Amino acid sequence: MGTRSEALATQFEGKVRDAVAVVEALSDADWTKVTEAEQWPVGVTAHHLASAFEPVAGIVTGMASGQAPGHFTSAMLDAMNAQHAREHADCTRAETIALLERGAAAAAAVIRGLTDQQLANRVTVFADAPPMSVEDMITGALIHHVDDHIGSIRRTVGAPASGRETMKGHSR
Repeated sequence: MGTRSEALATQFEGKVRDAVAVVEALSDADWTKVTEAEQWPVGVTAHHLASAFEPVAGIVTGMASGQAPGHFTSAMLDAMNAQHAREHADCTRAETIALLERGAAAAAAVIRGLTDQQLANRVTVFADAPPMSVEDMITGALIHHVDDHIGSIRRTVGAPASGRETMKGHSR
């Protein structure tokens, strides 16, 4: 709807294309290496990233209409992420790539449908953090989330770095 939302969606889609290329290039040995940042196998880290796109798009949709997700803390998110890692310890590359592509398409469609006014909406997402704008959520929980986890995977498998990859102990 807006030029800013189009730019964000295009940026996100570019990051996801890079992520898919990285995941596709992983060897079976790479898939099981444990990342330093997340302390999860590479495959689980990639699956975690892929599984976040659709729920984040749902949160963005709510935020755009002024709805807060409710009483949610960063500790709750960390617990959910740890549970996801346990439940998807045996995920496959094919299912992860499919999830990356499906989730990215859904999230990009949500982003593209936002007005500049909706991007500026601020709501409390985490009870233990200050309010954030819809644009902040898109930038942090989608765009930089890709950078962080793909950067961690690249460092783990010795692949060349690309773009913003500054993860420091991030497990979200």
